[in-house]
Amino acid sequence: MSKPLISAHSIVRFFDSLKVLNGSEFNLTEGEFVAITGKSGVGKSTLLGVLGTLDSSFSGELFINGVNTAEASSSQLAELRREFMGFIFQDFHLLPNLSALDNVLLPAVFCGTDTGSIRDDARAILSRLDLRNDNTPTRFLSRGERQRVASARALVNNPRVLMADEPTASLDEESEANLFDLLDSLRKEKGFAMIAVLHSKKILSRADRILELKEGVLYEKHA
Repeated sequence: MSKPLISAHSIVRFFDSLKVLNGSEFNLTEGEFVAITGKSGVGKSTLLGVLGTLDSSFSGELFINGVNTAEASSSQLAELRREFMGFIFQDFHLLPNLSALDNVLLPAVFCGTDTGSIRDDARAILSRLDLRNDNTPTRFLSRGERQRVASARALVNNPRVLMADEPTASLDEESEANLFDLLDSLRKEKGFAMIAVLHSKKILSRADRILELKEGVLYEKHA
């Protein structure tokens, strides 16, 4: 049996005196789609930040692709994030004066990759996500369009793990379904695993596993 892509044990995270994560356990295997749900403010985004090595202020053990993150340097963790993970954030984190295409190419820039070599791939991902005006600065795009740009940016480096924090929060029900149709199709085609913080029951039903975060602990939830 292959090793988990991500393995977390006894994760505890405080904010001042508030214990947001209280011994959470988590494993993610190759190609798996895991949905995380729970009440607003319970700590789902905090959990995603820990699993994505964006937040190191926790106790417990976290292994990413077999690497013990407690023993990794900040540069090693940054390399893991660049080359192993893709992130879709709630607030997009796009550069408003850059075009949709140039925003999608940013991970390649940070990795030192020749953007010319993946420009066609970036355009193809944007097109599959139904966003063809890729030369438009993102400040002129709707929230739904910016969400699709953020999704394309997360995928352009062919990550092995896609982490999405409420990726359909800005979309109507039809657009939400369309986006997840495309993300799921790309996941199966490219073989990456996906962790997504979600609320929609229709989208939750597509996950291989549903985990509910409650009082700082993850529980397996059955549909």
